[in-house]
Amino acid sequence: MPSFSTTSSFSVLGAPFEDGHPASSLFNKGTSYTYDDVIFLPHYIDFPADAVSLSSPLTRRLSLSLPFVSSPMDTVTESSMAIAMASLGGIGIIHSNNSVSEHVSMLRSVKSRCIPFVSDFETLAPEESIDSGEASVVLVTEDGTRKTRVLGYVKRDGYEDLKGKRVRDVMRRVEFSVPSGYDLDLIAGLLSGKGFELVHTVNEEAEVVDVVRVEDVEKIKGLPKMGLPSLGSKGEFLVGAAIGTREEDKERLGALVKGGVDVVVLDSSQGNSIYQLDMIKYIKRNYEAVDVIGGNVVTMYQAQNLIQAGVDGLRVGMGSGSICTTQEVCAVGRGQATAVYKVASIASQSGVPVIADGGISNSGHIVKALVLGASTVMMGSFLAGSTEAPGAYEIQNGCRVKKYRGMGSLEAMTKGSDQRYLGDKEKLKIAQGVVGAVTDKGSVLKFLPYTTQAVKQGFQDLGANYLRSAHELLRSNVLRLEVRTGAAQVEGGVHGLVSYEKKAF
Repeated sequence: MPSFSTTSSFSVLGAPFEDGHPASSLFNKGTSYTYDDVIFLPHYIDFPADAVSLSSPLTRRLSLSLPFVSSPMDTVTESSMAIAMASLGGIGIIHSNNSVSEHVSMLRSVKSRCIPFVSDFETLAPEESIDSGEASVVLVTEDGTRKTRVLGYVKRDGYEDLKGKRVRDVMRRVEFSVPSGYDLDLIAGLLSGKGFELVHTVNEEAEVVDVVRVEDVEKIKGLPKMGLPSLGSKGEFLVGAAIGTREEDKERLGALVKGGVDVVVLDSSQGNSIYQLDMIKYIKRNYEAVDVIGGNVVTMYQAQNLIQAGVDGLRVGMGSGSICTTQEVCAVGRGQATAVYKVASIASQSGVPVIADGGISNSGHIVKALVLGASTVMMGSFLAGSTEAPGAYEIQNGCRVKKYRGMGSLEAMTKGSDQRYLGDKEKLKIAQGVVGAVTDKGSVLKFLPYTTQAVKQGFQDLGANYLRSAHELLRSNVLRLEVRTGAAQVEGGVHGLVSYEKKAF
């Protein structure tokens, strides 16, 4: 068999030469690089793309089968997104731009489910009538709430013919229910075996949680195969929650811990503060079993302070998000590629995983973030506009969109996110983000599996079949990079066409 050198240093006619730059050299020149500024040189392939494993640590004690984290933004992650992310093998971090009770309710909504979606249904009492409605199913319960016995149901396809009629006279009887701890495969088997068109799930208090129809099962089964879900020791979906660093956040923290939160994210645009250091120490002292992710940081100095305080993970990024204006307004931050590499370099020495937060626009950015040292990527705009993102769709210029806003926007600050920017005590509010809209992306249950496959192919091109291997190849200077000129970036994308249609899958 032919031999192959695993280094990027070769000899031609006795004269050694090097191709590309090692990361240790490239990122120590005082230049702040974004993901698009750099490109990896391909390495050697000796395995198929399907052999690539993307399992990775989120924190010191928690691992995911896919390195995807949804951002704690109020237009990105609430219960629906967190459920979908966990079902795929990632995790969602529920935002804190809400009351404590609302926060805990979203958390418990995730913990009460084992199916990958939140179902669409409403409840009515037997004497009530159907006037109109958007829900796919109406459940008829004894008093019209989810907390009493289910008597029957009406499907949406019959609404028009049933207007004005009492639901008790037109409903179909419900034969049985199943525990909310049943996963989709179990429910599918029951529906198929008994020949029913739907079944409702109930929690330990006999309260209705979801309604699963045959159509729902067929839709999910038709999506790309999902990986292993992110489950805790009790078989529940893993879910995280964001909190601030104020005194009142200690009450929120206690309620979230009681509700079963798996990991807490200290949500701050600049994490190297006395407020965050004190909160980290408070959490580790009072809730030892709860992992805490600190940040945001972009320098080795910031990271080291949080590591010494006891963080279990680090969130990296400052001003790199598509809706963030921190670098423009405050003149602080760092190019995301440089930030990830530098922070991961110091964090790896203490075994603290790094989350690359911000600047993710495509699967190539995910590959770059992970190979440069991150264990996971946190995504906002990449997931915004999906079915699972909070908010209603609107039509703008003939395009179906959802609102997407920065937590530093004035609009978000009025709901409480100003403390993230240490501005909740200030009389004058200065925006560090904008409000915008993103196009309808469909369900994350569909497009994230395709994203996963693209990332695996990137790892294959680099000769790394798992994350740790990629990090070792980078640190040993086997993997090489180059800086791309503006022309090279144009050449690396679609160009030279009069028109084209770009489809990722």
